[in-house]
Amino acid sequence: MVEHDNPPRVVTVGENPVKLWGLTMAERVARIARANGALPDSRLATAAPQGAVILSNAAFAWDPGWFKYVTSRRGMVLTLGGVPALAHAADPAQAARIAEAMAAGSSLADVSGLTVVAYESGPTIENKQLRKRETPFLMALSPQSVRTIERASYFGAYKGVTDVLTKYLWPEWALVLTRICARLHITPNMVTAVGAAFCVLATVLFAYGHYWLGMALGLVFMVLDTVDGKLARCTITSSEWGNVADHGMDLVHPPFWWWFWATGLATWGLAYDDATFWWVQGAIQGGYVVQRLIEGLFMKQNGLMHIHVWRKFDSRFRLITARRNPNMVILFVAMLFSRPDIGLVVVAWWTVVSCLIHAVRLVQAWIVRARGGTITSWLSDA
Repeated sequence: MVEHDNPPRVVTVGENPVKLWGLTMAERVARIARANGALPDSRLATAAPQGAVILSNAAFAWDPGWFKYVTSRRGMVLTLGGVPALAHAADPAQAARIAEAMAAGSSLADVSGLTVVAYESGPTIENKQLRKRETPFLMALSPQSVRTIERASYFGAYKGVTDVLTKYLWPEWALVLTRICARLHITPNMVTAVGAAFCVLATVLFAYGHYWLGMALGLVFMVLDTVDGKLARCTITSSEWGNVADHGMDLVHPPFWWWFWATGLATWGLAYDDATFWWVQGAIQGGYVVQRLIEGLFMKQNGLMHIHVWRKFDSRFRLITARRNPNMVILFVAMLFSRPDIGLVVVAWWTVVSCLIHAVRLVQAWIVRARGGTITSWLSDA
């Protein structure tokens, strides 16, 4: 969010007909500005009223992460090849100097009162929402560079700390689908709705023991679960309703999958006895709830910082912790041996182990604070 009582206006300098994710730079910058509580303005910086102004050079495309970084630093100018690409002018005089250099595609002749940061120097920023520290993309926008920039934009929208499947298996699939959706003007909420239908169908198939088909439809849902978020971030169309629907579905459906996977075992002649059924479900369902509560308590006590970004160990453990996607890997391997019953038992044990590890980390954080220490993310120290 912009840190000033009166948010600065945002002006795009120059014109560029090349579109990124179906948007001109002026349209994209306006969306980014509104998403961050700033005010897009079509007037030239030199004709604008008094006050701070954010200037964006239409010749360049940049990651939305730069906007928050620059708007929190008056007088900062981010350059590429010496040419100002994004800047926060504190007053009309600074704005005039920067806008002139942007329009001419040249370096600033006078940098007094400005902090110039060259992109080539590799400045890094922490993205708390996506749980990573990186140098976000900044590139010259031309017809030849669109696909490269879209790829950088897409991967820039990826969480740095997530599960192994989301991080390594289907990024390329989701990139293709994200591009198709953007070209066809399919909204993130539409993708979420289609994904929800696949999720429900997979649940029904699990209940009747059709595990292979259920996993196939579940895979489609899991990929679409990635696409909707990436599409929203790349096209700057995130909405409160979309976030609620997406995260709500993610939170609610896993317990149903594990429950109906167990009931579907009867069609294979592998049904658990009552004691085993309730032990397995108690471990999975109870562990799922407890692990989520631990994560929520950690965030509440540590300034909304996720437990998965405290130390490198936590980020690496997030790759395989007992969440939906790693659990589905376990069940997939079990199905290769036609033992869906054993697979769910392994999921139960892994859930217990993961829950214990998170509980230990929560206690360790308490001890650090009790001794006067501060809990900070290893990403912020990078």
